[in-house]
Amino acid sequence: MAVPFGMAILCWLIFDWKSFFWFFLLTIPLSCEIQLGNGVLSTSVPDEQLMWLFVPATIFIVLYNYRILPKWFLEHPITLILFLQFVWLVVSVIFSQNHLLSFKFLAAKIWFLCSFVILPVLVFREKKDFKKAFLLITVPIILHAIVAFSWHMYLHFDFWASNDVVRPFYFNHVDYSTVLSMVFPLLLVAYQLCKGKPRQRFVLLLVIIFFIPAIYFAAARAAMLAVVFSLVIAFAIRKKLVNLIMPGFFAFIILVVSLISYNNNYIKYRPNMKYTATQRTFSDLITATFRGHDMSSMERFYRWIASIKMSTEHPIVGVGPNNFYDHYKGHTVPMFKTWVSRNPERSTTHNYFLFMLVEQGWPSMLLYAVLLVVVFARAQKIYHRARDPFYKKVTMGLIMMFAAGFVNNFFSELLETHKIGALFFISITLLIVVDHLTKKEEAGLAEAGVDRKA
Repeated sequence: MAVPFGMAILCWLIFDWKSFFWFFLLTIPLSCEIQLGNGVLSTSVPDEQLMWLFVPATIFIVLYNYRILPKWFLEHPITLILFLQFVWLVVSVIFSQNHLLSFKFLAAKIWFLCSFVILPVLVFREKKDFKKAFLLITVPIILHAIVAFSWHMYLHFDFWASNDVVRPFYFNHVDYSTVLSMVFPLLLVAYQLCKGKPRQRFVLLLVIIFFIPAIYFAAARAAMLAVVFSLVIAFAIRKKLVNLIMPGFFAFIILVVSLISYNNNYIKYRPNMKYTATQRTFSDLITATFRGHDMSSMERFYRWIASIKMSTEHPIVGVGPNNFYDHYKGHTVPMFKTWVSRNPERSTTHNYFLFMLVEQGWPSMLLYAVLLVVVFARAQKIYHRARDPFYKKVTMGLIMMFAAGFVNNFFSELLETHKIGALFFISITLLIVVDHLTKKEEAGLAEAGVDRKA
């Protein structure tokens, strides 16, 4: 029965791939993850299948007209970093401990880059494109959030039910809360852009107010921290201070790691399995976090210690993408073991820096760190260059979304999930596009003899 639908989609892609791209954006928030082969494989339907189609489509589009990729995109520093990340990914796949698992990871990265980096550069050209993308992505997310929140309220906001109420559109409450925290800044910016439109502003204000308890009751600490961090980034960009944030963050992390590793001080923080448990309410979770009794927090320490010890074996190329699970248990410290350390869900490091370090080596982790610094610095430059209030605010919305994604990703590895990865990569790509558009704007004003500071 899928054949006629597949043929129709294929024809649509061939004859009008740009309008098909807009349909694809709509499918992202509406896609569901399904398990295949007794949980060995999984896919998201239908957006991942559409991403598969974009790979040959991208190759054909570029081969048909190799000049279609603009020079400003190819020469952009962020594009260069993304390219170097991909090159090193290929290198780590070549030296992988299990090539089959790594090839699967490489394939997924290829269709992500085609769908969220290359094709958006060819589609986004005008203000209406940004508005259309905002509506196609956020409206379904908002409608689902209302349903999930209502269901959760019916269940008295039970902490354990926070996973159930978001399915089948999200794997768990962490994915759901991450998406909400990344969309929240866009709503703030949209509210500002609707100045002079009281009805639209009223609706957006209601949605913004709704998102605050929605994020809270989604019960993920990282998502709340992400919202706060995105607001900090907005303030820092306005004050031209953002270039200090990431170096300061890296210095803080290095200091903390040095202190807890000196003379094996980290052993003092080992959990007591008798008291370490999964909490029943969110308030209990917060309390247990500070007491060191929360299961998920202590399991993170268990994985992080194993990751650092494991990274010494293959420091340059790592064990290979998708290979963490098969190798980390031999490097764990038993005294940090928790009740969930059997890890039947095959989750990984719970920190994207360590995820890159263990699976792809030091070069990959450093490239990710450089990407963060460059994206924040570039966003600040674009924001203060832009004279058009629309692009100024769009820049702020994109970098706040990126910042929220970064914080969530610091406590998990979420860039490979279809919804979060889509928002993260498309925020980077659209910053590149806005960078180009604001440069054109500035060049046009210079030719017209307009004083930029007027």
